[in-house]
Amino acid sequence: MTLPLSGIRIIDLTAVLMGPYATQTLGDMGADIIKVEAPDGDITRQIGPMRHPGMGPVYMNANRSKRSIALDLKAPAGREALIRLVKGADVFVYNMRPSAMKRLGLTYEDISKINPQIIYVGMFGYSQKGPYANWPAYDDLIQGISTLPTLIARAGDGTPRYVPNAVADRVTGLWAVNAILAAIIGRGKTGKGQKIDVPMFETMAAFVLNDHLGGLSFDPPLDKGGYSRQLSPNRRPYKTKDGYICTLIYTDKHWRSFFAAIGKVETFETDPRFSSVGKRAEHVDEIYGEISDLLLTRTTAEWMELLKKADIPVTPMHDLESILDDPHLQATGFFIEETHPTEGKLVKMRVAGDWSETPPESTRHAPRLGEHSAEILSEAGYGPEEIEALRAEHVISTPDDTNLPKPAKAIAEV
Repeated sequence: MTLPLSGIRIIDLTAVLMGPYATQTLGDMGADIIKVEAPDGDITRQIGPMRHPGMGPVYMNANRSKRSIALDLKAPAGREALIRLVKGADVFVYNMRPSAMKRLGLTYEDISKINPQIIYVGMFGYSQKGPYANWPAYDDLIQGISTLPTLIARAGDGTPRYVPNAVADRVTGLWAVNAILAAIIGRGKTGKGQKIDVPMFETMAAFVLNDHLGGLSFDPPLDKGGYSRQLSPNRRPYKTKDGYICTLIYTDKHWRSFFAAIGKVETFETDPRFSSVGKRAEHVDEIYGEISDLLLTRTTAEWMELLKKADIPVTPMHDLESILDDPHLQATGFFIEETHPTEGKLVKMRVAGDWSETPPESTRHAPRLGEHSAEILSEAGYGPEEIEALRAEHVISTPDDTNLPKPAKAIAEV
């Protein structure tokens, strides 16, 4: 089977999560992803429990469907090797600050001279047109500046917190995927490559404010912004007699069915708070509070049965272990057992979605550092003696090299 992006080669200078998540997605679609790593490797290789140094779960879950070359880009011979790879590439992706790319001599102007049709994509913190252009950025910082902790404080106990997920990295990475695919289509029409910047701040600001700009969308403002239902302190999984349940009673039909199911059919017609979605939004805190009290009166299983029978959206609330046994994910084959050549048996996740003709899939295991260094250079025209010389000069490395830097100890979190 030919995957949708088969024949597209992407030079991937990204590390940590945002860029690797984007390029893994493209690799699952069939693109040949050449992951160019520094001699000490992507930092996420060292995060989390692992069987062997440099092969932590955070790294492996964002770097399948790729080949790895360990290359010292600060060495002239290393930069030259990258330039030779660029000549046969379709896309060049990085996620460091543009100022670092300038120091390496790898700007769009440098790369497009070598390959005028290249699609050159940078993922970094801020648009290069504003005063924050050279600020460093991480997921936590972008969450903060794009208002997420403030919204969590408004919805909770007043304490700002980050979302416990690299949401800014993932959202920006997916937007970069969209941009790359659109640019590939555009190049097919015009024959021209281009430079694309994907800034985290602007991407996340739009992502969050689409929901929460609210009355600030108008001039003059109609309120101080914020989507009342999402900010209600009572918008949370509901506690039952023996656990928790997630349900959303949202439309008129849902509310009518809910009151009928609990034997209070007249409430929807007589209580003005339920008369429309607008009225329910005005009284959302008290309505959610009353539902919270009501759901304490039955068990999770009883509510699941009642709400499903009434065709009201409902799910169980999983934790990180129970989701592995979810019957729907089991039936769809979402979790797959992989036998990695060095890491043994692993649990990995199937690419989401179902395609009738060319379904994306994991095409390669997450590579060891420099696993494909010699293979990739050979494809770029390097002979065996040239490759061996680069190894001897420590410009490249492979997993078998004894001169590889020793990985740092695995850490629980960063």
